Amino acid sequence: MKNKNNVAYIFLFLATLFWSGNFLVGKFASQYQIPPFSLNFYRWFFAWLILAPFTIQEILKKRNYILENYKYYAVLGITSVTIFNSIVYYSLNFTQVISGVLMISTIPVMIIFISSILKIEKTNTFQILGVACSFMGVVLIITKANLGILLNLDFNKGDLTMVFGMLSWATYSALLKKKKHKLSQLTLLEVIISFGFIFLIPIYFIEYQMGYRIVLDQNFLMILFYVVLFPGLASFIFWIKGLSVIGANRAGVFLHMMPILSAIMAMIIFNEKFMFYHMLGALFILTGILLSNRKIKNA
Repeated sequence: MKNKNNVAYIFLFLATLFWSGNFLVGKFASQYQIPPFSLNFYRWFFAWLILAPFTIQEILKKRNYILENYKYYAVLGITSVTIFNSIVYYSLNFTQVISGVLMISTIPVMIIFISSILKIEKTNTFQILGVACSFMGVVLIITKANLGILLNLDFNKGDLTMVFGMLSWATYSALLKKKKHKLSQLTLLEVIISFGFIFLIPIYFIEYQMGYRIVLDQNFLMILFYVVLFPGLASFIFWIKGLSVIGANRAGVFLHMMPILSAIMAMIIFNEKFMFYHMLGALFILTGILLSNRKIKNA
């Protein structure tokens, strides 16, 4: 049993490491002027192709169930595949990896916020305080703890779009928990990718018509190789395997490693600086996470 747990920990660490690396690769893509929406388009196109042989039979068998719930799966696809992943790559053209990943680390708390709004789950006082604390942490990062930026509304647009992406992924996660699915994990992923990809197609052509086009060089192929195979597929599979052994609550702790791993890699590779406002924001976000996980004891 101990060996099984150790293997699960390795899987979960690798999943988190690859997701963390996605932010670094997104930053590389911005430096090589790879169009963000086109990168996301090809990422999911090839991920879909790789998964197709393993999922097409179940999709055809359960097509009536999928079509009956097409609106639900369309929303899941739009919020995760179409919006969130595109926004991450777009935002990294304008903001630091450290700022982006710190804001993304609030997603577990934002899920509570969205779940409450959509009446999926009830919230308690600690969770409300946790949401408020985490939001304050995001505000400190966006404003760089500078009141003048807030008063003049002089925000970095990459930071603002990252907030939109964060809320989009939180909405996806909250809705995903709302319903029990009659699909295997891989087929569910393929269905979500399929719907999200449909809405990526017009966005890709708009970007193309605006003159932002992919150059098929070594840089693009290496970046595409990474985003398809590692954060796109390997992380998902490793996460499912690790979670099945040690459970969702214990596995969730590994997600909090993402800001640490991404920040360390960004400081080494891009020479980014961990600023005072990052520390303030991180403290508020961490406090929010801790508060949101507290339970109110029955009197």
